Amino acid sequence: MGLISRILGAGTGAGAGAIGDAVEGVAEVFRPNATRQMELSAAAQEAALAQFGAEFSNAGSTWFDSAVNGLNRLPRPFLALGTVGLFVYAMVDPAAFAQRMVGLNAVPEPLWWLLGAVVAFYFGARETHYFRTSRGAGGRAVMPQTAAQVAAQTPEIASENPALADWKRGK
Repeated sequence: MGLISRILGAGTGAGAGAIGDAVEGVAEVFRPNATRQMELSAAAQEAALAQFGAEFSNAGSTWFDSAVNGLNRLPRPFLALGTVGLFVYAMVDPAAFAQRMVGLNAVPEPLWWLLGAVVAFYFGARETHYFRTSRGAGGRAVMPQTAAQVAAQTPEIASENPALADWKRGK
């Protein structure tokens, strides 16, 4: 009995704690600590967000930035007005329009697929950007929340849930 009590720490649990720590250390050799892995993942994500935020914190307002922003706004009006212009051109000079359309018919199909993909990705990315930054589902703003904002909302959620409130009171 003396050997067992010495291994177990003579009733204090120190030996059992040492055995538990040793088992945990051996187990982490074969399977990583999930909690520590989540902590490292969260730290990496926070670092990446901080870096992205630092890149856009001092948005330039030079003439070049204004020119690029102006150029970025041109494709949609050009496509819309160009399409209307094609209809006008077809009514004004049908023979020349038909000749131009024969030329378009000679364009190989893979090139049309490429043009469609470029236009779809341009407008799809633009719409996704505006959806994420302005309005989301249900008409409310979609913005990522910090941990402090989530923690601040927790008491409101608990007060809205009567079962949770009863549990906290000990009923």
